[in-house]
Amino acid sequence: MKSFAGTRFILLQPSLPKHNTAAAASAASAITPPSSAHHRLLLVALISLFALASILTLLSSTSGESPSLLRATASLSPITTPVPATPLHPILFDSLLHYATQSASNGRMSDLDLRSIAAVLRRRGPCNLLVFGLGPESLLWRSLNHGGRTVFVDENQYYISHYEERHPGLEGYDVAYTTKVSELGELIAAVRKQIGGECRPIQNLLFSDCRLAINDLPNHLYDVGWDVILVDGPRGYSPASPGRMSAIFTAAVLARSGGAGPTDVLVHDYEREVERVCSAEFLCGENLLGVAGQLAHFVVRGGGAARKDDFCFNRTATAVAML
Repeated sequence: MKSFAGTRFILLQPSLPKHNTAAAASAASAITPPSSAHHRLLLVALISLFALASILTLLSSTSGESPSLLRATASLSPITTPVPATPLHPILFDSLLHYATQSASNGRMSDLDLRSIAAVLRRRGPCNLLVFGLGPESLLWRSLNHGGRTVFVDENQYYISHYEERHPGLEGYDVAYTTKVSELGELIAAVRKQIGGECRPIQNLLFSDCRLAINDLPNHLYDVGWDVILVDGPRGYSPASPGRMSAIFTAAVLARSGGAGPTDVLVHDYEREVERVCSAEFLCGENLLGVAGQLAHFVVRGGGAARKDDFCFNRTATAVAML
């Protein structure tokens, strides 16, 4: 039995020389990697395939201008594309003007004055509009200049706060006028003496010491290129009222200092002495486009088209034209 068992063992597992067994083991280990190394290789291959698939998907989405990807990219980008200003539709423009002329509001402008100002806004809007004075027409100017910027300046701080509270988004600022209608002659004489200095026609009013310069507005307003300026304030109906000397002087300087483009300057209540005299002095007859009702329309050009040592090119001719 022992010899048979030994023979059986030899048939199933034949004995090999020592050096042959070691070589076989070495060859087997070279052909078949260990189990852990195999798993690591498989994991690396799967990660590589996943990364490659992600890159291909991103490239194909970008080349196809995927809306979702573009929106996500735009939301992350700090650069924004300016949105073009959209003017008010002509039908809405005409409707607002129609109802304004039908209004029975006390103290409102005449139909002719309303339509004259609206005609300028229709042509220039949407634009940068600066209005001296708050009144029954203020919301109309803001609406007709839809898509533009409308800024109101008034002497009454509480009146501005009231408007801003009732009409969110309205931009208004109060100023402290230190002039009086009764000082008209004195103020004009003072400006003429300083025409080459503090009261020069082209300057940054923020740093001006001219008596007629309005220099207490927010700083950024002096850097705006105003397309239209409407002077309809402050009060000027009595000798003790502030009068519009400062408003007209400031409008004249802003129009000349804001760039080479033309600025439409509209002066309301033009039949009064202060408005007429200051317009002749600072806006000049050579720039007068016309007078309709109580409204005078000037077109003032800045840059190289404006004198730097005086407001008017021919003051004698200007004085005659304004009579």
